[in-house]
Amino acid sequence: MKTIVYASLIALLSFGCSEAQNQKSESKIKSESFDDQKYERAYFASGCFWCVETIYESLKGVEEVFSGYSGGHTKNPTYQSSNTGRTGHAEAVEVIYNPDVIDFSTLVDVYFGSQNVTQQNGQGPDIGSQYRSIIFYTNSKEKEIIDEKIKRLSKEYEKPIAAEVKAFDKFWMAEENHQGYKENNPNNRYIQNVSIPRFNRFKAKFPELLKPKSER
Repeated sequence: MKTIVYASLIALLSFGCSEAQNQKSESKIKSESFDDQKYERAYFASGCFWCVETIYESLKGVEEVFSGYSGGHTKNPTYQSSNTGRTGHAEAVEVIYNPDVIDFSTLVDVYFGSQNVTQQNGQGPDIGSQYRSIIFYTNSKEKEIIDEKIKRLSKEYEKPIAAEVKAFDKFWMAEENHQGYKENNPNNRYIQNVSIPRFNRFKAKFPELLKPKSER
């Protein structure tokens, strides 16, 4: 029995976010089409962007979420190049939200509440600099919010909080087949074994923040 369990675990760990490609996808509305007078944008990296996109899209007040790359030093990163670990970029999401419904502070709470806050250089089975945790700030107020929450979390854990805190520079949109990945590929093995369990753990912690099922 132990051998079977161990083999199953190895199979799951060997099948990370980087291995599933060329799945079907449907187009999303473009990021630049959203009114910046009504919506604000926040940027997070927390392991595989398929998982993180799903989490934030379920929140009341979040209009859209895009998967992409950020935090690195190269231009025009791709899925393939970022997975080499040499671009400096992490898989990230752009969250477009209505600040009259949900604020940045709550988005940060969701960020920490939906991940292993002390896991270095990855999340779950996805290991490497491209999966590291980063919270990006676009102004001093956002940085203050992030720093205060990390300060509080640090008192709860013996290990250091893993998330980097970085000034936002640029978000590079991921390829079309990575947008809305869970929705478009519900039977994918990674989605079934990693994304959905992570999403369910998040839902159990934040039921009051979820959109009605008809809107997810």
